[in-house]
Amino acid sequence: MHEPGIVFEELATTRRTLRIAVATETYAPELNGVAVTAARFVEGLRALDHQIQLIRPRQGAADGGAPGEVLMRGVAIPRYPDLKLGLPAKRSLERLWSVRRPDVVHIVTEGPLGWSALRAAVKLKLPVVSDFRTNFHAYSTHYGVGWLKKTILGYLRKFHNRTLCTLVPTAALRTQLSALGFYRLRVVARGVDTSMFNPTRRDPALRTQWGAGPKDLVLLYVGRIAAEKNLATLIEVHKRVPNAKMVLVGDGPLRSDLTARYPALRFVGRKSGADLARHYASGDIFLFPSLTETYGNVTLEAMASGLAVVAFDYAAAAEVMRGSGLLVPYEDNAAFVSQAAALATDSERVALLARSARPAAEGYGWDAVVRELESVLIAAADSGAAGRGAFLRKPKLQYAPGRA
Repeated sequence: MHEPGIVFEELATTRRTLRIAVATETYAPELNGVAVTAARFVEGLRALDHQIQLIRPRQGAADGGAPGEVLMRGVAIPRYPDLKLGLPAKRSLERLWSVRRPDVVHIVTEGPLGWSALRAAVKLKLPVVSDFRTNFHAYSTHYGVGWLKKTILGYLRKFHNRTLCTLVPTAALRTQLSALGFYRLRVVARGVDTSMFNPTRRDPALRTQWGAGPKDLVLLYVGRIAAEKNLATLIEVHKRVPNAKMVLVGDGPLRSDLTARYPALRFVGRKSGADLARHYASGDIFLFPSLTETYGNVTLEAMASGLAVVAFDYAAAAEVMRGSGLLVPYEDNAAFVSQAAALATDSERVALLARSARPAAEGYGWDAVVRELESVLIAAADSGAAGRGAFLRKPKLQYAPGRA
């Protein structure tokens, strides 16, 4: 089916093997939504017999990479020492791709490494598909540099409008970005591993560690412990229901401060794999007050784990939670607090939402999502091979000054 806003034709996607270069600043085992999703896409495309050349920063001195990986220089991100920012590598990528040309370049992140990949692909006339995965322009407000918002947005717009197609995870984000001057947007959703994230992983022993008995209510949060996650709203919910246990899974620059200020909250650090799934399934209500997501993978993971979910009505929650979770009007923090607190005192409604959450999540398996991505990459490769705009220096529509 034709997707509005995409400029290349939907060509017949005959099954064949592509050489796909994937450039990303972050990748598993780093723990964030972008890294996890990128790894899922790479694994899924390889399972479909595509040849993947993964280009990423070296994650540490002992990181030797895996077959098919090209490691680049990187530097630690301030306040996130476990994450690396790729350094410029345009010439290295030009040499690499001149020897063996990929059929298509997929750029996951817009950092220096992503920008280098874009410039190298332009030089070599390679078709490029990009991802819009993080609202960096929205983050600026939470870090005291709101005056940079327009500059950051302008850079992101310039970056993505110079690719053949930009992938976004929701139709709502496509509408938002289109209004901000972004073009050639295509929706490719996210998936969830329902065998990993499963209610059967509920662990009474883990709940005991949290100080929660069988009848106690556990409020759960999974994500970065950082300013952009709107954690003050989470804390206000707990103040309304102090008898509930609140567990926060994750790490970030605010963790030490919040741990000292709110001793009643239990911060358990980063978790991954089966251990993360066990933490999800052992909660009762999942609270996600973030206002800066492009998607929010954790929403699907919590639903697959059989939790009642409270989230703002946007991003993944707006698309997957209709009738299977509690949606709160966007940016209405007071409503989030009051509705979450009311839910915490209504055990029957908690049970009802929990029962409906997993069936809703089961409709978002990774196989179908990867197939959708594959169809976009094949169309991009075919469009580039046919000489139809492998690189577009200017969008067909001119950006109107004054739009922020």
